Amino acid sequence: MMKKTAAALVLGLALASSAWAQTTETSFFAGKTITILIGYAAGGTYDATARLIARHMPKHIPGHPNMLPQNMPGSGGIKTVLNLYSVAPKDGTTLAMLSRSYPIEPVFSPQTAKYDPRRFIPIGSTSNEVSVAVVWHTRGVTSIDQLQTQEITTGATGATDDTGRFPTLLHNLTGAKIKLVTGYPGGNNVTMAMEKGEVDARFGWSWGSLKSRSHQWLDEKKINIIVQMALEKAPDLPDVPLIMEFARNEIDRKALELLFAPQVMAWPLVAPPDVPADRIAILRKAFDATMQDPEFLADAKRMNIDVEPVAGDVMQTLVERVGAFDRAVIDRALELTEAQ
Repeated sequence: MMKKTAAALVLGLALASSAWAQTTETSFFAGKTITILIGYAAGGTYDATARLIARHMPKHIPGHPNMLPQNMPGSGGIKTVLNLYSVAPKDGTTLAMLSRSYPIEPVFSPQTAKYDPRRFIPIGSTSNEVSVAVVWHTRGVTSIDQLQTQEITTGATGATDDTGRFPTLLHNLTGAKIKLVTGYPGGNNVTMAMEKGEVDARFGWSWGSLKSRSHQWLDEKKINIIVQMALEKAPDLPDVPLIMEFARNEIDRKALELLFAPQVMAWPLVAPPDVPADRIAILRKAFDATMQDPEFLADAKRMNIDVEPVAGDVMQTLVERVGAFDRAVIDRALELTEAQ
């Protein structure tokens, strides 16, 4: 009888503890609003992806908080990164859809990117990505070889984000003649500028985004894809050269690996430093559940947004790996991305 009573007591305490933990989880997020800062202007894929997540993720978070997307463009996404790092509440009520290059920005822009990327806490990414460089059809450029004798202009949201860094890299690696036009608030603005004839090209354009939002241009051959920017080719672009093919030696190859590692986590949803671990666990679990949600997947399919999720802990491992490259590799990557 005493053993049965003790067992019942232990069971009761365990159930009570579980119920308390569940109540605590629910009570924190209940009635709250989670803000998702977006590092770019409305209309682009960063914006669309963040808003897609905001529509579906709350139902997977205990307490079912609201999620409010908030655009914060500026300096190629750095404005949002710094806000999340230093200003945003560290309690789980502010997340951000950061530029995928946030793990390497302090290496390349130490004067402006004053943060330790390892202190951010990744929640997850909807997919990995291949970026491409495209030239408007009227310019008549269809290959990198032509850029040895012809100069093109390309729009950029900043000299140090993907839209600015990638064309600089291609110039330094291959001698391609490319002129940057910076100051656009988002990739969508660069695309419109290209269509209007303000610039000839756009670099750092997500292949998934291009297919979903500008597929008609592909069908009508209004753009020429001249290079893929990633560690591996997109399966449906077998004939477009990959930037890795232009590495001249092993140090070049490693430098390119450093530069394009962020492509693995294309649309990073990230929490600020120092958010309590139990809340991070809740948010990561909710993100993972969202990626399997039939309603979310149907919505993503309707928007032509690819979903091949990358888990938060995998992203964190990648950030740590990027930070472990030796000085020679970093110096070569800096040389390749240094504006002439």
